[in-house]
Amino acid sequence: MSVSAALGELREVRVTGATLRYREVGEGPPLLFVHGLLVNGDLWRKVVPLLSSRFRCVTPDLPLGAHQLAVDDREQLSPRAVARMLSDLVTALRLDGVTVVANDTGGAIAQLLVTEHPGTVSRLVLTPCDCFENFLPPAFKPLQVLGRSAAFWWLAGQALRPRFLLRTPMAFGLLMHGAPPREIADSWLGPVRRSRAIRRDVAAFVRRIDSRDTVAAGERLHQFGGPVLIAWSEGGAGFPRSYGVRLAQAFGANARLEVVAGSRTFIPEDRPQELAALIAEFATPGSNARAVAGAGGAQPTSEPDTTAAPSSERMALSMAGSQPTRERKASTTSGSNWVVRWMRSSSTTSSGLRAGA
Repeated sequence: MSVSAALGELREVRVTGATLRYREVGEGPPLLFVHGLLVNGDLWRKVVPLLSSRFRCVTPDLPLGAHQLAVDDREQLSPRAVARMLSDLVTALRLDGVTVVANDTGGAIAQLLVTEHPGTVSRLVLTPCDCFENFLPPAFKPLQVLGRSAAFWWLAGQALRPRFLLRTPMAFGLLMHGAPPREIADSWLGPVRRSRAIRRDVAAFVRRIDSRDTVAAGERLHQFGGPVLIAWSEGGAGFPRSYGVRLAQAFGANARLEVVAGSRTFIPEDRPQELAALIAEFATPGSNARAVAGAGGAQPTSEPDTTAAPSSERMALSMAGSQPTRERKASTTSGSNWVVRWMRSSSTTSSGLRAGA
């Protein structure tokens, strides 16, 4: 279960097949943050405080292994079932005009959400995630085999108690620079260490991961009529840039691709300020979120990070030729300067929240 107070007050909502816990903070246009396998809402703890002064931020803990409340019937638990839960959550919380922001396994679930539950989502932000035949990626295929057993998750949770292992490839080393703080690591791994029911939930979910679902969704992404932002990393393990390009092409003319430098798969961990700036520009009512027209790049601020490159590189798609076209480096002379100034202000006022996350 997420523990970050920066995500807001802890609440519960009843959806098909489960009771979901979620955190909510802020007022304004709604943002729904979707995490992936073996993490929870704490993945977004650095991003939400930068947006909650202007947006209503809702961050659920989905039944993907780092949750606290077991599902009703795990024999029905699957990526498509979790997409249905998100659709129910949007309806129950009246998240009209919602922008969904998703990462990793959550991105695959978000693709199922927009293709199987049309009309639920108004805008979509996909960070590095499973898609098409890449579900799970080859680097994580052993997890898809071993993770079918609940016993494996107990063993993995126990084996990863030493903090130094968290930054290795057997834990989060392929997904982020460095290691999560101790309290966040316990938030993510504690449930499978302590609860047999949670271990059975995540094993049931893994058994039903099937790339045929994401391949089928990929063939229908063009039917989603809302704006789409693909915010991809340069070198996330298992999620090369080519998949970001393919997603943008699959969605069509309403999609644009941004490449975030200095990050692995978990952009919310490695480059939270840059990601928040992109989301703010994209999700603000009245902004031009289409692929190329009027898309000036925001130059976000960044936290000190010796592993991250200092700048980002913008890419857009020329849909006429269906080939990616490089544009200039993001510049502070763009029309989205107000986002940059606001982000710098938000960074200062929310520093206390981030320090405690």
